[in-house]
Amino acid sequence: MTLYHGSYLEIAVPDLIHSRPNVDFGRGFYVTPLYEQAAQWCGKFKRRGKNGIISCYSFDESRAASLKTLKFNSYSEAWLDFILNCRSGKDSPGYDLVVGGVANDKEFNTVELFFDGLIDKTEAIRRLRYEKPNLQICFRTEKALELLHFEGSKLI
Repeated sequence: MTLYHGSYLEIAVPDLIHSRPNVDFGRGFYVTPLYEQAAQWCGKFKRRGKNGIISCYSFDESRAASLKTLKFNSYSEAWLDFILNCRSGKDSPGYDLVVGGVANDKEFNTVELFFDGLIDKTEAIRRLRYEKPNLQICFRTEKALELLHFEGSKLI
């Protein structure tokens, strides 16, 4: 499987040192199998006058069987709870990989309304149900990163 990471620089050797806290799936290195999504991730850097660079990686899914993986197949109550915990600094340790939908701007607005107590969980899930999830994969451990192999990058 080919995976992409959108940034302002090439990431030939992904690491966990530069990962940010309090994001969707916690600290980790985020990639997507969707090239267009990686290009969107570059957009915030391009708007600041920086380069947009998509780094490409190969990932052998068959070797991932040894990894502890949490996968969300849709926007769900479990997905919402996990994101809220991670964004609140209450990350759930123990996972090598977390796979699921991205809380992009539209989804993020719904998550924030719930987080602020303006809508309940049932309403948040109802709203999210109609969104087509993008896909992000968070490599959260060194063991997981060892299965990600840099293939090159492209300036966009």
